Amino acid sequence: MRSFNDALSDPHKFIVTLELVPGRESSGRSIGAIHSICRDAAEDGRITAVSITDSPGGNPALSPDVLGSEIRSYGLDVIVHFTCRDTNRVGMESRALQLAHMGMKNILALTGDYSGKGFGGRGTPVFDFDSVVLTSMLNDLNRRLIKSGHSEIFQIGCAVSPFKYTEAETWVQYKKLDRKIEAGSSFVITQLGYDAGKYAELLQYKAQQGDSTPVLASLYVLDRRSARPMHANRIPGVHVSDKLYEKVMQEWSVEGEGMGHAIERSARLGVILKGLGYRGIHIGGIHKSFDDVAAILDRMEELEDDWQQFLPEFCENHEGFYLYEKKEKENGTPFQPAQANGRLIDNCHYLFLRKAHDLFFDKGAAMAPVYRKISSSLEKKNMSWVLKRVVEDPFKKLFLSCESCGDCGIQHVGFLCPESGCPKHTRNGPCGGSNDGYCEVNQDRLCVWVRAYHRMKRHGEAEQLSQEFIPPRQWELKGSSSWINFHLDRDHQGRRKAA
Repeated sequence: MRSFNDALSDPHKFIVTLELVPGRESSGRSIGAIHSICRDAAEDGRITAVSITDSPGGNPALSPDVLGSEIRSYGLDVIVHFTCRDTNRVGMESRALQLAHMGMKNILALTGDYSGKGFGGRGTPVFDFDSVVLTSMLNDLNRRLIKSGHSEIFQIGCAVSPFKYTEAETWVQYKKLDRKIEAGSSFVITQLGYDAGKYAELLQYKAQQGDSTPVLASLYVLDRRSARPMHANRIPGVHVSDKLYEKVMQEWSVEGEGMGHAIERSARLGVILKGLGYRGIHIGGIHKSFDDVAAILDRMEELEDDWQQFLPEFCENHEGFYLYEKKEKENGTPFQPAQANGRLIDNCHYLFLRKAHDLFFDKGAAMAPVYRKISSSLEKKNMSWVLKRVVEDPFKKLFLSCESCGDCGIQHVGFLCPESGCPKHTRNGPCGGSNDGYCEVNQDRLCVWVRAYHRMKRHGEAEQLSQEFIPPRQWELKGSSSWINFHLDRDHQGRRKAA
């Protein structure tokens, strides 16, 4: 069997992986097509591994675990997509143990798309973890297995979406990538886009961070059917420009020519990505036959030496934000960001809550022992509910739309609530689904991390955003006083201190 891990370990190997999407069936035409593609891929010999999605769009689909186990029998290594959407931390660890037992070592750890529709309507979104915490859990499981005498089981990867065109989104997306790498990610796969400038930006950022984690760039065989939802921002994290969309529609309007153009575009972008320094490509959009993949790889061999001549085709001249000035990319001059443009009311809200936090929730403050003593006394007298109902709840519901989780994390998100403010309850940085600063789920609202960036940057504190790993919330504290939990070291901050 070709090993994905061995390929990653070889710096001279250009890796090609293939992403396959199971449908909402346990057998049938689409599953048969996946098996046929994998058999042909194994015979072709140029595919290192196949990745299998985990219910993309949040909609029901055949589990990647069972399908991956079958695909391994063809001699192909498998990368399993592992999301946080559908099960809590207990279920996720159980699934990880199951994958270990099945010999499925390569995991792409993802926060996941928001819940889609199943039997009877939309499913309940769980998001007990985010991708950073999931990576940490899998890495911890590796350590425990090694300690008990086993070899390391999991090779954990992560995703990143460089196709963000606002300063705030770009900044927090890359900061979250840093947290994923620190948590244990050993490879990265990008989201999909067609902007060579953004692909180059990601590699330049990683180089400046001193990060050598291998990165695979996504390609997609873009047809008329897939271009529509991508252009309409219905596929989280994916970017298809107006110009490209119009070109694809025109290409596919001529019968028999659309696929040829799609293959040529994929091959040209593929050689550009190889020329830029990506360790490999991750090909998606293959649903019926391996022939299209073979055609892309064959064409890449023909075009490889001339990759730079295709760069203008993938330079969008986008008016949005780039981390490095386009005109000065050669010497790597960092972009000089504009002043934060957060609203005045956001600024006042931030200053007020930051001051309150410094006064009442700083363990190093002179009054901290007094607050701890008061909290302990209220607990012993079973009177903590009085503080919560009379003072804490009215205050936090008014200023934060508090959901009484009992384990407050506002200080990690610019004094905005990650529970009420983010549908995925992220505490370690944003998911990749935002578009032009707006939330993937609540599309009429700014992403809570975008708001946090603007309000913190106004005061020169943006560097503090997503600068450290934040443990998951303690669910057993739900409905209790987060103020008392903080002072009695019960919440995630106290447990982090104890650890």
